[in-house]
Amino acid sequence: MGKEPDIRKIVIFRETIRSEGEIELEKPLKKCVAAAVIKNPFSGLYTEDLTELMEYGEFLGGYLTQAAVEKLGVSPLEVHSFGKACIVGLSGEHEHAAALMHPRLGAPMRKYLQAGKAVIPSVKKIAAPGSSLDVPLLYKDAMLVRSHYDSITIRIPDAPHPDEVVVAVAFSTGGRPHARIGGISVNEIRGQNGLD
Repeated sequence: MGKEPDIRKIVIFRETIRSEGEIELEKPLKKCVAAAVIKNPFSGLYTEDLTELMEYGEFLGGYLTQAAVEKLGVSPLEVHSFGKACIVGLSGEHEHAAALMHPRLGAPMRKYLQAGKAVIPSVKKIAAPGSSLDVPLLYKDAMLVRSHYDSITIRIPDAPHPDEVVVAVAFSTGGRPHARIGGISVNEIRGQNGLD
């Protein structure tokens, strides 16, 4: 389950896209990002052992995924795409984001969705409060489904403080509106990650 971090706030942003290019969508596209603003225990300090942040990542992977999918108002099986991202406050390191996101955060996301063969796309940066974060999205079971290459943006005006990290996970219920640049479709996936 991981170790619960010191969470200052949770921010959840959802959008429902009903039309694009002046053409109504057959089914509205829902996208959601859930973010936690947490205290960085290694702010301003250098340490070789980042296990504590890895444990935080494991907790947040499950906690934020559940919150986001519930906000989407769909079952976990109806989620198409996923992604993750971090903004580290100015007194932290890129490696703090890596420790939060990469070793353990993804497994609880996949478990909750009961899927997720594809790599979970991610982005990280060090930035001041109010910086925007573009969370990448990719189809959960095959990385070559181009129709689902997308993103969702979140911005928290008062975060991260220099000694904080914003940890975010994002999901969507479909691909980009009116996707038409080719590539395999969800129904054409063969093999691991759609590569075979």
